[in-house]
Amino acid sequence: MVNGKWRPVHVHAPAFLRRLEGPAFVLVAGLAAFLAYAGVYALRKPFAAASFSGLSLWGVQYKIALVAAQVAGYALSKCVGIRLIAGMGSEKRAVVFLGLTGMALLSLLGLGLSPWPWGIFWMFLNGLPLGLAWGVVFSYLEGRRITDALAAFLCVNFIFSSGFVKTIGQWLMLRYGVGEFWMPFCVGALFLPLLLACLWILEQLPPPTAADVALRSERKPMTKQQQNALFGRYRLGLLLLTAIYLLLTVVRDVRDNFAVELWAELGMGGNPSLLTTAELPIVLCVLLLVAALSAVRDSFQALWAIHAAVVLGAVLAMGATLLFRMGHLSPLTWMVSSGTGIFGAYILFNGVIYDRLLAAFQEKGNVGFLIYMADAVGYLGSVAVLLWRNFGEPNTAWVPFYAQLCLVANGAALLLTIGAWAYFAYLKRARWN
Repeated sequence: MVNGKWRPVHVHAPAFLRRLEGPAFVLVAGLAAFLAYAGVYALRKPFAAASFSGLSLWGVQYKIALVAAQVAGYALSKCVGIRLIAGMGSEKRAVVFLGLTGMALLSLLGLGLSPWPWGIFWMFLNGLPLGLAWGVVFSYLEGRRITDALAAFLCVNFIFSSGFVKTIGQWLMLRYGVGEFWMPFCVGALFLPLLLACLWILEQLPPPTAADVALRSERKPMTKQQQNALFGRYRLGLLLLTAIYLLLTVVRDVRDNFAVELWAELGMGGNPSLLTTAELPIVLCVLLLVAALSAVRDSFQALWAIHAAVVLGAVLAMGATLLFRMGHLSPLTWMVSSGTGIFGAYILFNGVIYDRLLAAFQEKGNVGFLIYMADAVGYLGSVAVLLWRNFGEPNTAWVPFYAQLCLVANGAALLLTIGAWAYFAYLKRARWN
C-alpha cells in the first residue's frame, strides 16, 4: 500500500515479463490466465464429481440442491459484479482476487466440517465470491489487439478444467477413499499454489499499448451513469444477447454439473478419465474457432463472424441430438458434438463478443459490465430450470432432459442470434452510412 492506496506489485519481477510482446506475450499471459482460472474451477466444480445419492432436503435431491445453491450464489455475485467489476481499478485486482478465492476455499472447508444439511449454505457461500473471479482475471487481458487469442486460453477452462477437476475429485474418492464432502476442499487446496503463482505473473504483465487502445478502444472503470448510458445506446441488442446467453447457460450448466449422471445413464459411468478426455476434442475445436477470429482485424467483421458461429453451433447441437435420438450417433459422439456446439457459442459470449462490440462501436469502458449483466440473468435462469427439473419433471432421466434442452434452447438461440445480428447491422448503417 502506498499513500493509502493499493498499487500493483512489480518489485523483483523478472524484467522479461515487463517486456513481453507478440507470440511470447500471448503464450505467457494466456497460460497464466488459463492456469489461474483453472485454480478457480478447482474451488468451484469438484463437488459435481460426487453424486450424494440417497440424500434429499425439503423434497429436493441433495445434489440438485447443492448445485442450485451454488448457482444462486453465483447469480447474486454477478448482480454485484455489474457495478463492482466494471468500476474496479487495476490497482485492486490482486487483493480482490485473493479475497474471493480465499473465501471460496474456506466455504469448502465448511462443507467438509459441517453436518450434511449445512452444505446448502456452504455451497451458496462458495458461489458468491467465485462469480466475481472471472471478471478479475479477464481484466488483465481485455482491450488488447490479441485479446481474442488470450480469451481462448481463458475460456477453454469452461470445458477442460471443469472436466479435469472432476476427474481429480473422482480419483481422490476412488483411489484414496476421500469422502464426498471433503473431496472438494482437497481438490481446491491442491490447486492453490498454482493459482497464487499465476496471479503473480498476471500482475507483472505490461498494460495495453497505445496501438492496442487505438484498435480496441480504451478500457477503463465505469461509473453507474456511464453504464446506464452504454446500455441505453444498445438496449435492444444487449437484451437479445442476454437472452441468447441465458439459453446457452442453462443447457451448458446441465451438461456440466450433471456430467457424471449423464455418462452413467449412457452406460459409460465409473471412468473418471472420461470426464476429461471427452472434452479434449471440444477444447481443440473451440481453440481453433477463437484463433480464427483473432486473425480478423476489423471488429465489425469479427462481430458478424461471431454471430454466424453461434448459429452454426446451435445447428450442430440440434442436429447431433436429433441424430442421436434416431440411433444414428453413438453416446460419445453425441456428447462431444452437442458439447462442441454449445461451448463454442457459450465461450464466444464470455469476453470475445462484448470485447469486439465495444471495439466496433468505439465505446470506452470495459467488458465486465456487459458480461456480468448477462451472467446474472443466465445463472438465475439456470437455478429456475434446476428447480423445475426437480419438481416439474422428477421422473425424467438426465439424458432425455438434456436432449430436450439441446433442441429447445439452441433453436431459440438460433432465432435470437439472427435478430441480434440484424439489430447491430442496422445500428452500424445508421451511425456511419
